[in-house]
Amino acid sequence: MKIYVNGQQKNFEVTEICLTSLIEKLALNEKKFAIEYNGEIISKSNFSQTFLKDGDKLEIVIAVGGG
Repeated sequence: MKIYVNGQQKNFEVTEICLTSLIEKLALNEKKFAIEYNGEIISKSNFSQTFLKDGDKLEIVIAVGGG
């Protein structure tokens, strides 16, 4: 399955993956971030119910602190 993350193609050897599993695979568990899925912002409470399909596009924005 091909998924585009921030414009870059990622390949996964699965037929179905939810956002929660993708976050684990991308090692984003400890970070604060927002996900846009095919043009729509997805609430964290819906990550486990949101299943990705081949060709889906995600934009992941990670919050960065500093001063």
